[in-house]
Amino acid sequence: MATQKRRNNGRSKHGRGHVKPVRCSNCARCVPKDKAISRFLIRNMVESAAIRDITEASVFEEYALPKLYIKTLYCVSCAIHAHIVRVRSREGRRDRTPPARFSRGFNKDAKKPAAAGAPAAAKA
Repeated sequence: MATQKRRNNGRSKHGRGHVKPVRCSNCARCVPKDKAISRFLIRNMVESAAIRDITEASVFEEYALPKLYIKTLYCVSCAIHAHIVRVRSREGRRDRTPPARFSRGFNKDAKKPAAAGAPAAAKA
């Protein structure tokens, strides 16, 4: 019997004989859908420089600008090359806990007034 590098052989195809291929977003390689590394890219449709101009010109008080949701699929080679996933040691591969999720900018905004030397009450 051949040695196994991963418990799932690098796929999530359990019980299915065949999985349709998808194309890598970076190099257009055909990759089985269960093997491809998928990430959602969520961006504002408007660039940050124009957001202020649009909010000032808008008639509506609280208008939520639409976001752009792009699902990107990568082959293993491109995902490693672009640092989307990392190469892990043999012991590291056994660790199945998902990586820690970080909050975007919420803690940074709370610390800005204190770092600038102004009291937090003066901002409000």
